[in-house]
Amino acid sequence: MNCNKKTKQLLKNIIVLIGLLFCGNIIFSQDRELQRVEEEDFRGNTQDNEGRTDKSEFKSLRGKKEERERPPITEYKIINFYNDTTVVDTTLTLQKDYNFNYLRRDDFELQPINNVGQGYNSLAKRKEYNHLLPLFGARARHFNFMEVEDIKYYQVATPLTEIYFKTTFEQGQQLDAFFTVNTSPQLNFSIAYKGVRSLGKYQQALTSTGNFRTTANYHTKNNRYRMRAHFVSQDLLNEENGGLSDQGLEEYLGTGEFNDQDDRDRFSDRGAITVRFEDAQNILKGKRFYLDHSFAIIKSSDSSSTELRLGHELDITDKSFEFTKTAADTVFFGPSFVNTNIIDRVALEDFTNYGYLNFSNKNIGSIELKAGFTDYNYGYDTVLTLGEPGNENSIVNRIKGNVMSFGGTYQNRIGGFDIYGRGMSLASGDFEGNYINASVGYDFKDNYRLEVSANSSSVAPNYNFLLYQADYVNYNWQNYNLDDSPANFTNVESTSFSAKIKAGVFGELEATQQNIDNYTFFAKNQDSVTLPRQYDQTVSLLKLKWRQGFKIGKIGLENTIMYQNVSEGDEVYRVPELVTRNSVYYEDHWFKRALFLQTGVTFRYYSEYYADGYDPVLSEFYVLSDEEIQDLEDSDGTSRGFTQKLGGFPQVDLFFNAKIRQTRIYFKVENFGEAFSQNSEFSALRYPTRDAVLRFGIVWNFFL
Repeated sequence: MNCNKKTKQLLKNIIVLIGLLFCGNIIFSQDRELQRVEEEDFRGNTQDNEGRTDKSEFKSLRGKKEERERPPITEYKIINFYNDTTVVDTTLTLQKDYNFNYLRRDDFELQPINNVGQGYNSLAKRKEYNHLLPLFGARARHFNFMEVEDIKYYQVATPLTEIYFKTTFEQGQQLDAFFTVNTSPQLNFSIAYKGVRSLGKYQQALTSTGNFRTTANYHTKNNRYRMRAHFVSQDLLNEENGGLSDQGLEEYLGTGEFNDQDDRDRFSDRGAITVRFEDAQNILKGKRFYLDHSFAIIKSSDSSSTELRLGHELDITDKSFEFTKTAADTVFFGPSFVNTNIIDRVALEDFTNYGYLNFSNKNIGSIELKAGFTDYNYGYDTVLTLGEPGNENSIVNRIKGNVMSFGGTYQNRIGGFDIYGRGMSLASGDFEGNYINASVGYDFKDNYRLEVSANSSSVAPNYNFLLYQADYVNYNWQNYNLDDSPANFTNVESTSFSAKIKAGVFGELEATQQNIDNYTFFAKNQDSVTLPRQYDQTVSLLKLKWRQGFKIGKIGLENTIMYQNVSEGDEVYRVPELVTRNSVYYEDHWFKRALFLQTGVTFRYYSEYYADGYDPVLSEFYVLSDEEIQDLEDSDGTSRGFTQKLGGFPQVDLFFNAKIRQTRIYFKVENFGEAFSQNSEFSALRYPTRDAVLRFGIVWNFFL
């Protein structure tokens, strides 16, 4: 087995890390007293990671440093799409460790495919933001695509910069750089760029992505006029290899004719393993300009809380997705119209205008009425005709038109109850759609809260379910606007009821019951062709998610457990029954409180299930068909030394994190257990999981 080389290299890296720590201990233990480097509270004092202030005098290497009056941290505000406000947080917590990844958010419900940015298999189906029209396709590329609701706005007392860096696999790196400044108390600008390039361990697995965004946030001195706007430009490129070939599976697993030690040593270089093809890639591009501004016709004052605002919202979005391949591959994708230079490109233009009227009063609450117009244009440049003469079947090239929509929002706090309701509906056009969200929350006492919610939606399936054209013959279909045809896809109908309980030291429990009618998905047919399908029965899902953490002294334990039960429709809606993440960690101040340390181990596990496969032409995940599973498995349920079910194995990460001033430093050994055994696990059909690897990164805030 190839354990020795990987183990030796991993141990070398750990020894180097320990050596650096001991060197740091020697340096910080010298007679001269270094300047304390806990987080500043912007008043000239210092804070530890829990926010406690120490006003004692201290000296730096340059002598005593005069205290400067700095604005409080509460004047560095982050405002999200829903106008909820938080403040900049430079502490080091375990949640920050969970968020320290390519997406920069908790990926508990995701299983990453091998390379950074290559995609994720969903352990729980992703919930999209509310929408009335179909979504653009290539959803496997949208995990890192920033929608309107993902953009944040800022209000800062002094210029603020944040730099995120993390190593990748082989050649490349991740960087997310952000800067914001208030040119006056009324006007804020921000600019940011997130770039990732990672060659990957396997052939033809390069990831190269860029997310540029800039925002503006303005209000007049009397707050009568408010405006916020942003522009984003994104390009997400991934080379595609189709996963491991049949020979590559044996090379990876060390089975068949590749089962001796020399072969295992040779294929420890993952770039030597055979993949299905090495000449394909796809890219998702998008640009968006968004503007939301309003004017107070009646302005609230000290004597009256009543306010009436007239507002306007504009969203101009362009998206495109392109799949290219040098040579047609009829083995995996079937016959093709061309033999070389496969180029499949689809685009969407979306122009949305909303007008709204918002009335607010401290007794009545906030009532907003909204109406708008959307013009959409999705599709291709040519009309396609299939079939023999006399039996032709034409596929249109466009889904275009316009719709009118209306709706409203209500929000209030009555007797300790937080009440929220929102609904929108299409009023005219070729599509029908609506959604309703309602919730009620109540705070019993500190850290104890109950919240119940109900949601209902009816929306057309994504555009690529309705219309798709490609150079591969089998990847052409139309399931929309066919005269009284049963092939027309109908709206996906979804209802859900949720209850969330926050119970202090007992943690947080959320229960959701969801029913879906006309569930739409991709699946392979008996000829191994990926096609859109619509389920004619109800999918019923129960989801329980519990999170709880506690500390005893300097030792902490954090648990997140999710249980899912698909009582109806489990043949098309496949998720693991159990997903768990458990972290045991140690936290303390080192080097005379100059460094805050956090180190421990995170254990992840999810139960076995038939996970979705990945189709590179569509950049979509698809449900494995019974025929496909039977073709891949022997009578005993195994094939080529591995089961087609994913999960059922532990994933162990070791982490060593530290905070110095406003800098958080992260070291992590990912998939530590794979350093001592033959990796035989997969993250999707034919796509292996990651081997053991040591990764490093930082998040650094600058307050000027």
